Amino acid sequence: MGKIIIDPVTRIEGHLKIEVVVENKEVKEARSSGTLFRGLELILRGRDPRDAQQITQRICGVCPTSHSTAAALSLDSAFGIADKIPDNGRIIRNLILGAAHIADHILHFYHLVALDYVDVTEIAKYEGNTPALNSIRSFIKRGELGPFIPRYEGDYRLPDKVNEQAVAHYVQAFDMRRKGQEMLSLFGGKMPHNVGIVPGGVTSTPTVDKIISFLWRLKELQEFIDNVYIPDVAAITQAYPDYLEIGHGCGSLLSYGAYELDGKEPDLTKRKRLFKPGITSTDLSFNGLKPDKIAEEVKHSWYSDSISGRHPSQGDIILNEEKDGAYSWIKSPRYEGKVYEAGPLARLMVTYVSGKPEVKSLVDSTLAKLSISIDAMFSVLGRHLARALETKFIADSMADWLLELKPNEPAYVSYELPQEATGMGLTEAARGALGHWIEIKEGKIANYQVVTPTSWNASPIDDREQPGPIEQAITGAKIKDEANPFEIVRIVRSFDPCLACAVHLISPKGHDLGAYCVC
Repeated sequence: MGKIIIDPVTRIEGHLKIEVVVENKEVKEARSSGTLFRGLELILRGRDPRDAQQITQRICGVCPTSHSTAAALSLDSAFGIADKIPDNGRIIRNLILGAAHIADHILHFYHLVALDYVDVTEIAKYEGNTPALNSIRSFIKRGELGPFIPRYEGDYRLPDKVNEQAVAHYVQAFDMRRKGQEMLSLFGGKMPHNVGIVPGGVTSTPTVDKIISFLWRLKELQEFIDNVYIPDVAAITQAYPDYLEIGHGCGSLLSYGAYELDGKEPDLTKRKRLFKPGITSTDLSFNGLKPDKIAEEVKHSWYSDSISGRHPSQGDIILNEEKDGAYSWIKSPRYEGKVYEAGPLARLMVTYVSGKPEVKSLVDSTLAKLSISIDAMFSVLGRHLARALETKFIADSMADWLLELKPNEPAYVSYELPQEATGMGLTEAARGALGHWIEIKEGKIANYQVVTPTSWNASPIDDREQPGPIEQAITGAKIKDEANPFEIVRIVRSFDPCLACAVHLISPKGHDLGAYCVC
């Protein structure tokens, strides 16, 4: 019986501690710990409701656009204008969010995950003579191998030619991500922390020049997604077929849905969205989403048990740093008392099982080319494949949305601040289901609660002793070498966790960095 502690897990956003118990080279128990404390909701209390639009973006510099979208939807709801947003405003919000998701997915695969499967240190033996390869060679010659090492040494299996191409694509992806950020800034003003999405719509009206500039960059990204990103994911999938069977997780998926196709319905759960709101599981059934079934549990989190089991709209933050049995600053969101995974896999599969023809065709044709079954999507590489296919679906949809814009027509509707109101904003961050809930009293924020994707995925054991999705995905994994547990980090990174979103102010007690032991 041995124990492995990885603290912090690198190449993710924020500080995540993973602790596992290994017996006969198999993980018998896993613990996922957020080692920072969230404080943003407390900061919002007593402020002008419109401050939420900007302050919540500071939760995370990687996915602020998703927070601005959720905050805007929440405020639209509270201000009574949810069904009054002009079409231009609705579409531009979609374009801003889509640009953020494309840039984020490219970042995740190439700069956070690919190094688990692509051996950059082998570049010296390749004969390729491109600016991308030469730039990496120059770092290696100077002995500057960061961010490539230190690392766990994986079993690198890609053929030399494929590995060489992937290294070049690692560098090319920086430029592609930049183009995504430029697209976002055309309508959002800047990145990170855009100023374009606001309650009532957006601050920028569409012009022919902006539409053309956006479309030019989008076409480049579509070409990269189709000819580089998806083929690279496919190559890794073919080289690592065992990772189509590893990291299964809880097997239940939840999506809030995203990208408004019709803004005339005030109820977010009944709107037409590009990605459907709902739940599914390995049985591939589809059920609609009921937000009132969401609750946050805290039995193993450093919060008072008095707030456990509450709906987010009634949520609170009461700290208990000395709580027995607690090991994380992350709460445990649950749906109807059950564990659900959020993320691109959830979005794609919920929309797939809902019967959306474009998604069914995209998924089925890709699986057929790779000769794998739909069951393989519930795995480490299934998550990466879902993320790549989603990126294509979003980019292709954005090209159509651009043509729906009406230059120089309104993109914003005015409103009056209520003295008393509540609102809910549900959308999808790159990493999964994101919800904002606001309560307004006497014209100020009385309570504001955020439930992020990583709160779902990296959550600790709940009140019924059910481990969270990442914990379940790690449990059962085979570890070849306890001193080099690359299998664990591959599983964790497939979820693209963002601990900056999940938790916020550092706790100075009880957390050893870089600890490792085999007992």
